[in-house]
Amino acid sequence: MVLKAFFPTCCTSADNGLLVGRWVPEQSSAVVLAVVHFPFIPIQVKELLAQVQQASQVGLAVLGTWCHRQQESKESLGHFLEGLGTIFSHEPWLQLCREKGSKFWSCKATHQQGSGTPGVSSEDEVMLIFYDQRKVLLSHLHPPTVLPDCQAGEATVSAEGLAAIFDTVSRSEVLFCKDQFDEGPVRLSHWQSEGVEASILVELVKQASGPLCLLVACLLSLISAASTCRLWKLWPLPFIASKLSTCEQLRHRLEHLTLVFSTQKAQSPAQLMRKANMLVSMLLDVALGLTLLSWLHSSNRIGQLANALIPMADHVAEELQHLLQWLMGAPAGLKMNRALDQVLGRFFLYHIHLWISYIHLMSPFIERILWHVGLSACLGLTVALSILSDIFALLTFHIYCFYVYGARLYCLKICGLSSLWRLFRGKKWNVLRQRVDSCSYDLDQLFIGTLLFTILVFLLPTTALYYLVFTLLRLLVVTVQGLIHLLVDLINSLPLYSLGLRLCRPYRLAAGVKFRVLEHEAGRPLRLLMQINPLPYSSVVHTYRLPRCGCHPKHSWGSLCRKLFFGELIYPWKQRGDKQD
Repeated sequence: MVLKAFFPTCCTSADNGLLVGRWVPEQSSAVVLAVVHFPFIPIQVKELLAQVQQASQVGLAVLGTWCHRQQESKESLGHFLEGLGTIFSHEPWLQLCREKGSKFWSCKATHQQGSGTPGVSSEDEVMLIFYDQRKVLLSHLHPPTVLPDCQAGEATVSAEGLAAIFDTVSRSEVLFCKDQFDEGPVRLSHWQSEGVEASILVELVKQASGPLCLLVACLLSLISAASTCRLWKLWPLPFIASKLSTCEQLRHRLEHLTLVFSTQKAQSPAQLMRKANMLVSMLLDVALGLTLLSWLHSSNRIGQLANALIPMADHVAEELQHLLQWLMGAPAGLKMNRALDQVLGRFFLYHIHLWISYIHLMSPFIERILWHVGLSACLGLTVALSILSDIFALLTFHIYCFYVYGARLYCLKICGLSSLWRLFRGKKWNVLRQRVDSCSYDLDQLFIGTLLFTILVFLLPTTALYYLVFTLLRLLVVTVQGLIHLLVDLINSLPLYSLGLRLCRPYRLAAGVKFRVLEHEAGRPLRLLMQINPLPYSSVVHTYRLPRCGCHPKHSWGSLCRKLFFGELIYPWKQRGDKQD
């Protein structure tokens, strides 16, 4: 049987001593965590292992002996190691030795055949695998995806073996808190032997994070209590709040703040990564918002925007008037129903006149409104973009009205034509059973149906043309709002901390490992170097992507075309009864 011994690279130059680690019988693997140096008292070593095992819940044991330099003769060293195997009984007993002045290693694992004959033993072949203890400790192993040419069972077994190695090292962090400068009776060699890594800034942040999180959590609880007041539940405030992007974004950010500044400690690395991603996302959002705020308030750009807004609105209104006058004539040489064409054209021209009066009435307050919108950027760029989307929706409210009028009229005619077409075929729609049933009609019903069908057919081209034009304008407005919402969702959901960690510390996000052969000679143990494969960037985004706001509809192209053909309204927000494709 071939045994796998995982040996930390930081202990290759350690002095002689004992190998301390964990034996994984399912994988026939020994994970070496540290080397206990000579001299030592066996009872003190056992007490240290018991303390670490109680704190980390990892079954630690003395796995064998480690010899760096052969200062003693082989015979005396062999008797000494045999004595240690009697004191620290473990099956199998590893004996690792690095030959003096050479790069070659000797490894063997012995098994006692019986308790009554300790001198008789058998040896197993050992495969020595070196690993970077610091990287394995700080990394988080992700479950691998099963390749098409691999069996799911094999991938599961290999993943469980790697998970056992990574879990052993990560849970034994208590053992690494002791270095060679400790005055304890036991001296250890591991990745922090030269002194425990620490940072004054990190320690200060840890000490200050507790009171700060408690204070912010209290403030957020007050804000949440104020938002649940009965005053905000009076109609139509809940309806308006559910349609405004600003309210949805503020609610989304409030949930993020509540989770980040929660006093509860993260229970898993995934929760800790999610908190870090939310914190970095909010910090970047505020930084971009402050940058936008400084740009708006420099060189009086808010005043320039306010002065340019009214002429721009007048130009848009003038272009819409020209478009309606073109539709009221003979658009593209098409002969329309003149009476209906004149009625619809004058109706929409009157709405444009109302909209221009509304804009000019608000012109004295536009600069102040823009100033407050720019000031809201201190809450984050996403809040400013959400307010911009709502303002854009208000400024194009007349286009929305045109679209609703045209869509309702077109939908009414389509429904009427489909119902009259069923009348000609002797069918009718059964409302109770939600199906088409056969039905017999008399002569008067068929005559009236024929007249109505003829009228609707001849009026349909005029209505369809107005509906087509205003639908295109509405889709243009929805596209602009969709781009703004896409940018907001990108800032909200992009895992920036995970991406930065993947860029600067790729070993922290491990997708698996690879092995590089260091020595493979006859009569020598196989020596491998375990290296961490970082998680691909696409997998990082897919795994740690934050949840989106979830208030915007997601239609497939099929459902969108169906709604446009039948004249159903397309809303920029999610409806209660919508079915998402």
